[in-house]
Amino acid sequence: MGSALQEGSFPFYRQQLAALKPLTREAEQELARRFLAGDRRAGGKLVSACLPFVVSIALEYRRWGVPLEDIVQQGNLGLLRAAAKFDPGKDCRLATYAAYWIRAEIREYVVRTFRVVRVGTTKGERRALRAFRTGRDTSAEALAEVSGLSAERIATLLPILAGREASLDAGLEDQSPMVERLGSPEPTPEENASANERQARASDHVKAALGTLTAREELIVRERIMTEDPPTLQALGARLGVSKERVRQIEERARGKLRRELGDLASDVSAIARAS
Repeated sequence: MGSALQEGSFPFYRQQLAALKPLTREAEQELARRFLAGDRRAGGKLVSACLPFVVSIALEYRRWGVPLEDIVQQGNLGLLRAAAKFDPGKDCRLATYAAYWIRAEIREYVVRTFRVVRVGTTKGERRALRAFRTGRDTSAEALAEVSGLSAERIATLLPILAGREASLDAGLEDQSPMVERLGSPEPTPEENASANERQARASDHVKAALGTLTAREELIVRERIMTEDPPTLQALGARLGVSKERVRQIEERARGKLRRELGDLASDVSAIARAS
């Protein structure tokens, strides 16, 4: 998959990633254990499953004047570093753990290579900018050949490309340093992943707790606690052929069981169930 990025075919690379199937927690832990034991093939499968996550983080930095392909490559390096340190024995998915390393590699690369210049609005200009940063021959003729731009246009761009770099550690007037403003203000992928994992674990606990109830207790709990529009005690009693007072007693007994099983999660049974 790396070859697609090296050739600049980012859309094709994303198509390849779309074909990947996410790993279950159990499969990920097994691959991680095998990787730590020296199984490089298992490590390849482990890392490949997280490549789409790298892209999701890299997209946050796409407006900072650095080719997205390069950002993804750096993020992949961070993923490799994380995979080598990942402990499958801890209650954490690789994507959540790797987010720090992915961001660290990307941010360091952006800080090292970013230039505040008004170029890169066309494909040709982006190719010229990339060639100028990474190529040994930065003459007008070489850049024109690589980018497909005319010699006249390259002559116009060269003074800008060779201009002074703006420091990302320097603020603009009253603004904070640009390095502190990299990325998106929206919840980060690792925050979303962590929240989803907490939700999944809570749902598992609720399901296990419901399994400790009798059939009638579970029915009453689902009807009275785990629905958006719960029936009245009287209506539910009529359905079950008992008095509303009996329904109240069974509900209270079931709530007590759930409190013992779930602890602090007991008050969130309704929200957890609806989100599952």
